[in-house]
Amino acid sequence: MSRIDDPTFLWPLLTLDEASLEHNIATVAGAFAATGVEHAPHVKTHMSRRVWERQSAVGVWGATVATPGQLRTVLGWGVPRVFLANEIVDPRDVAWLRAALASGAAEEVWVYVDSQPGLDLLATGFAGADPQAAARLGVLVELGVPGGRTGVRGRSDAVALAGRVHDAGLRLVGVAGYEGPVASGTSAEELAAVGRWCEELRETGAELAGLVDGPVVLSAGGSAFADVVAQHLGAPLRDASGAEVPARAVVRSGAYVTHDHGHYLHADPWTRMGVDRLLPAIRVWASVLSAPEPGLVIVGMGRRDVSFDIDLPTPLVARTPDAAGRLGEARELPGVRVTALNDQHAYLSVEPASDGVLRPGDVVGFGISHPCTVLDKYRTALVTRGDDVVEQVTLDF
Repeated sequence: MSRIDDPTFLWPLLTLDEASLEHNIATVAGAFAATGVEHAPHVKTHMSRRVWERQSAVGVWGATVATPGQLRTVLGWGVPRVFLANEIVDPRDVAWLRAALASGAAEEVWVYVDSQPGLDLLATGFAGADPQAAARLGVLVELGVPGGRTGVRGRSDAVALAGRVHDAGLRLVGVAGYEGPVASGTSAEELAAVGRWCEELRETGAELAGLVDGPVVLSAGGSAFADVVAQHLGAPLRDASGAEVPARAVVRSGAYVTHDHGHYLHADPWTRMGVDRLLPAIRVWASVLSAPEPGLVIVGMGRRDVSFDIDLPTPLVARTPDAAGRLGEARELPGVRVTALNDQHAYLSVEPASDGVLRPGDVVGFGISHPCTVLDKYRTALVTRGDDVVEQVTLDF
């Protein structure tokens, strides 16, 4: 069995702790099962067939992707049900999707619409399609947030667009959106705002009941606010008269699989749901290049190697290699923090009490904030048990 410090591997190096991956996958599966919502994990986080197989083994509806390119990749893995959480706006992608569904490459693919041009492209592209292929396509109207990202900006517009989807002969399955722009934190006021948005999504879904083929699908993201999303979308749905509307909730949480030492650690909806805390599985290892002056250490890891869009990396431990390059025991790094990144250098500030704790050649293990913008920087990741490498997984970005 190989080790992370074998000559095969070079710093910086991306590792995924196997026990943490398995803990996170099992914990989230149990949390969603307890609330009665379905899960379509967003695989844009890792784009790894092998990681997806671990997720799907615990029972999920399917995989979520962000782009038509990711859709093609995931169908190539053999995933039977895929949710493209965006509108298709390129006729070439619509033509490809029609052909893929006609060939039976997937049992079902869901896509968004949030505009008349997007609907027109989809309707034109599937005009005259084989009925079986058309039946494999599910369309959800996307409800957005004023000032936020994509999606129609209100319930009345969503309902009107849903009617036009139905009239175009496409299979309408429900309404979806992304709650992230509603709140930037987890104060009581911000969680309440996310709840109000979820209720708007539910009320929109209730108005679509007569147009939808089967139970109304209500879908939201759920990585940072899984507790609020599951509570609201998993509750019984009723129309204006009080009659219950058949519905199913599908959440698309993806970052949970690796978790992190920053954004999702702080958001932590899982302990608010009363389940075990998730464990950061992801670590980036890099070597100290220089300690050129008191209080400053330079590490060979930069913007090309690690995320920085939400928080800078967190120095966790340092290890000193022996003459053969084998890593020594880990030691903690109090008073050490990353202050800046260049393309391939990290600047570490070291408090006086910790000065000298890092020397050139030492290897530092960093935690990250926001796994989606770390994993896409690598072609492979090492799944590890301690220093042992149990699997090398490909990342299909």
